[in-house]
Amino acid sequence: MGKLTVRALRAVLAVVLAGTVLVQVLMVWVLVSGNDPEDGSLPLTAFRVFTILGLVAVQVAVGCVWRLVTMVRRGTVFSHEAFRYVDGVIGAIVAAALVWFAVTAVNAPGQRDDPGVTVIMGGIGLAVLGVALVVLVLRMLLVQAVARDVEASRMQAELDEVI
Repeated sequence: MGKLTVRALRAVLAVVLAGTVLVQVLMVWVLVSGNDPEDGSLPLTAFRVFTILGLVAVQVAVGCVWRLVTMVRRGTVFSHEAFRYVDGVIGAIVAAALVWFAVTAVNAPGQRDDPGVTVIMGGIGLAVLGVALVVLVLRMLLVQAVARDVEASRMQAELDEVI
């Protein structure tokens, strides 16, 4: 991965992290201060809590991707340490999907006249879980790559002994 790509990705990750922290602070401030402009027609407090939890999932994923980018830049991504961060990304994606399903469940009673919205929201949650499955497949590819890298290192050491 080139230096420009790493810098660009880190800039995007930094902006996403700063944005999520800002939104979280504002959401917590509204919850704590009691300046809730809701009229009681929607459970906005629940939606705010779900937003905070969803943003935590995004922040975990951003942190894990940041570490993986660092490992790629150093050339150490094909190691067992990388699994921890890939697992973190998978967990964050699953957590985000679960939060989305909770939002869908809280929103569903208000959609009795148009249940298609709830179905679409459920479909979006399934799509997010599909992304987690894609990352899981990529993790399996990383497992194979690490195993081959270990085997190649072992064979190189044996070859060095022979020579």
